[in-house]
Amino acid sequence: MHLHIQLATALALFATFGAVSAAQKPPDSKAPLAKVDGVRALDGEWIYVEDRTEGRPVEQHQPSMNGKLTLRVDEAAVVWVRSKTREIRLPLDGSTTEVSSEGSTSRYRGAWKDGVYTIESVPAGAAGDPPKGLIRWELRATAEGLIAGFTVDPPTGFKSVALYRHPQDIALPAPAKAAISDLGWLAGAWVGTRGKSSIEERWSPHLGGAMLAVARTVNSKGAMSAFEYLRIVERDGGLVYVAQPNGRPPTEFVLTELGAKRAVFENPRHDSPQRIVYELSADGGLSASIGDAKGGKPQRFEFKREGS
Repeated sequence: MHLHIQLATALALFATFGAVSAAQKPPDSKAPLAKVDGVRALDGEWIYVEDRTEGRPVEQHQPSMNGKLTLRVDEAAVVWVRSKTREIRLPLDGSTTEVSSEGSTSRYRGAWKDGVYTIESVPAGAAGDPPKGLIRWELRATAEGLIAGFTVDPPTGFKSVALYRHPQDIALPAPAKAAISDLGWLAGAWVGTRGKSSIEERWSPHLGGAMLAVARTVNSKGAMSAFEYLRIVERDGGLVYVAQPNGRPPTEFVLTELGAKRAVFENPRHDSPQRIVYELSADGGLSASIGDAKGGKPQRFEFKREGS
């Protein structure tokens, strides 16, 4: 089961903005130190905890930004780290940064006022044209974590507000007591379809305190589009689910709930997913889902035993 969750359509508007182009004004080296001190609270890695959008149903809960937000604050700018190779540098003097991706360019600008750091982005148009497609993020560091607001075409457009915390400040769930033999029902070759792709997970029988698996997705053209190495191991009287999607470094999820034919694994310090559930249905099929620790609509994967 692959560790990817798509955000709501509105959030995808800003996800397309890529690497910072060379068209950026140099930062003002004389940015007020008081401003730097105030913004410093935003520094670090933040993980989505819960949706705080007023009136939004629990099943529609989602991050206001990505599942993980990384900011770096230096003496002259706030640097929004989008990936290992993509950063958006927002000078504290309020000057504009241009960001280009896939033939489009947007202008970003950051401002600090009354304890809130606001980032605005608009598509770059001809001089004198009124701004269209404005996106605004508002970040406020509080005692309970970072409150991150997101608005498209404020003040009346799509809005989302969520709480983020540093990973070390997120409480870990209590592990459930279990042995690897309790998951004997998961062993076997499980196959299914998702859209036009075929999916499979092949779990070994439990032996030596562990179960091992490989997962694969093959698209409609017959090409493998994703794979994953999986294992469940006994540790400290409980079970730990270890996932390596596409061969990446391992991510661990601790067993928190166990029924006769149901197992729940959680890691609220991971950006996405945070919760993995396996459940054997009455007709002998296997249902697997991935989602956030709180709320939202999990992605579901339905399997049958191979040959059934």
